[in-house]
Amino acid sequence: MKIEIGLEPLRIEDVVLVAKNRVPLTLSTAPAFRQKIEASHRYLSSLLERGQEVYGVTTGYGDSCTTVVDRELIEELPRNLVRYHNCGLGDFFNESEARAIQVSRIASLTQGVSGVRMELLEFLVDQLNRGISPRIPKEGSVGASGDLTPLSYLAATLLGEGEVMYRGEVRPTMDLYRELGIEPIGLKPKEGLAIMNGTAVMTALACLAFRRAEHVCEIATKVTAANVLAILGNPRHFDELLFSAKPHPGQSAVATWLRGEFTESFVTMKAGRLQDRYSLRCAPHVVGVAVDALRAFRSFIEIELNSANDNPLIDGENGKIVHGGNFYGGHIAFVMDSLKVQVANVADLLDRQLALLVDPKFNNGLPANLSGSRRGRSVHHGYKAVQIAASAWTAEALKQSLPASIFSRSTECHNQDKVSMGTIAARDCIRSLELTEQVVAASAMAAAQAIELRLASGELTREQVGDSLLGFQSQVFALSPFLENDRPLDRDLRKVVEALRERQVRGYDA
Repeated sequence: MKIEIGLEPLRIEDVVLVAKNRVPLTLSTAPAFRQKIEASHRYLSSLLERGQEVYGVTTGYGDSCTTVVDRELIEELPRNLVRYHNCGLGDFFNESEARAIQVSRIASLTQGVSGVRMELLEFLVDQLNRGISPRIPKEGSVGASGDLTPLSYLAATLLGEGEVMYRGEVRPTMDLYRELGIEPIGLKPKEGLAIMNGTAVMTALACLAFRRAEHVCEIATKVTAANVLAILGNPRHFDELLFSAKPHPGQSAVATWLRGEFTESFVTMKAGRLQDRYSLRCAPHVVGVAVDALRAFRSFIEIELNSANDNPLIDGENGKIVHGGNFYGGHIAFVMDSLKVQVANVADLLDRQLALLVDPKFNNGLPANLSGSRRGRSVHHGYKAVQIAASAWTAEALKQSLPASIFSRSTECHNQDKVSMGTIAARDCIRSLELTEQVVAASAMAAAQAIELRLASGELTREQVGDSLLGFQSQVFALSPFLENDRPLDRDLRKVVEALRERQVRGYDA
């Protein structure tokens, strides 16, 4: 399996698969695609030959657009653009994130209006397929004029500069190129700007966040079903009649998923309460908002992914060059600011469910803190600290929910005087997802423990639990065995979190 890029639009799933190194990327061989790329580059070259002024090619950048560049310095201009933007700080994007950024930037350039050579696109695709990814610091982008600073680190690798990740190691780019027999392709006029002046970083993160959020909704629903079972709750809260009376599609979908988890023998049991507390009864109404939001957000992300978002745009087929603001990341900023709210709400939902499960005042007869100790229970505290930790992770996820896009700053001599902050919003969303995945892991372990306690007490039978939730419990116990006496759970939690993240792409794999 391979993913072709050129004439057909990319899907979020395509970016995820390439980012996770599941499939290679290939450029379309269709004549129409190649002709469009070449026409844009030829038209730019003809403008230079005629001595016409072109922003970022014969002029300085941004507020320096009134500065004319001497003809003999035009080739030097893109190199300096890259170098002076290499000022990012903070942690570095991991390999999957860097690969998603590479795919996202290639997708924009293949729209055929950026003035780049076909050879440059081929180099970028070959770099990706060889497993060479730029080492990009996370901090330094205001999200318009695009992701200039982080993308400068991608552009630097075309000059043989900076650092790359390759086979789990960080290497100086030129050292690796010499080892592999690769010649840097360099940057022709406009190519540095074409690579850097766009929304590739925030869009790449949005693609990865989208799949992680989908998976969080799926597994949060599974954990909710396990918690309803463990607390001997009322599965009739998810009756189809309720959701036909208020038919939000995502809410209805979550209720359907929940009904599918419960066996007939459990549904016909007498529930512990006529009405369960809101964190159980209203779970479809909470998770369903996120599911509906994702359906709406897909088009925002995929339009941005398949757009030309640099400046200026060069239409070689019609002989036209236009200057504008397609590098502005407002749509992605909106999606990421909105999605992190929904993700944090899911964390809060599971945190509330976990609090019910460990508390003997509310858990319908389960041992305090889900302790599995057979003797000396007074000195064993089970999931007490895990619930505290999950509450901390939830609080941090909720704190991330303040929109980044409202913090626009005026930068670059007031040329970039209204900016999107889309990349900060995307990074915040990724952080919220990390925290929520930790809450999901803690909740999954506690739910598996609670079901086992019910089975041991005879309050539930394996038939009532059913194959689906028994399988879920088995998967959790393979990573974090039943907690009889107190032990450190940090390694177990990390294993469950990593397993959750690994399975995010399972539904996309060939």
